[in-house]
Amino acid sequence: MAVEYDGGVVIGADSRTTTGAYIANRVTDKLTPIHDRIFCCRSGSAADTQAIADVVTYQLGFHSIELDEPPLVETAANLFKASCYRYREELSAGILVAGWDRRKGGQVYCVPIGGMMVRQPVSVGGSGSSYIYGFMDSNYKPGLTREQCVELTAAGTAARHHGT
Repeated sequence: MAVEYDGGVVIGADSRTTTGAYIANRVTDKLTPIHDRIFCCRSGSAADTQAIADVVTYQLGFHSIELDEPPLVETAANLFKASCYRYREELSAGILVAGWDRRKGGQVYCVPIGGMMVRQPVSVGGSGSSYIYGFMDSNYKPGLTREQCVELTAAGTAARHHGT
């Protein structure tokens, strides 16, 4: 999950990789750095999402060098969208792109399986997301502080363990 606040974003994820109801790995890192102030949360096929993250990291690094400035979060999200859409038949990848840039501040973009892209103040994804949507409906409200977003994200990722 990822949540925007005035001045940045908070991202978090549980650490379980599931195969249906079976927990295949209890200590997976689903948060991947893409650039200095841009991260992604990965859900779907671990191999597919890691491959896309590697490609976008490479493309965004090149883009940043060409511009001679840090990349925009929206640019990273668009690169994820392009890859997820181009390979929508072959890959299973849902991505949350979260980060900060000087143009728009903290931003969260959801790139679900199939390659759509939408900016949202709060977004969740993955196999536990249906439970977390209910949790967020009850607990999220606009204008939260950084500390409140950290608490909400920690509670949400902990709640995911109890929901699925």
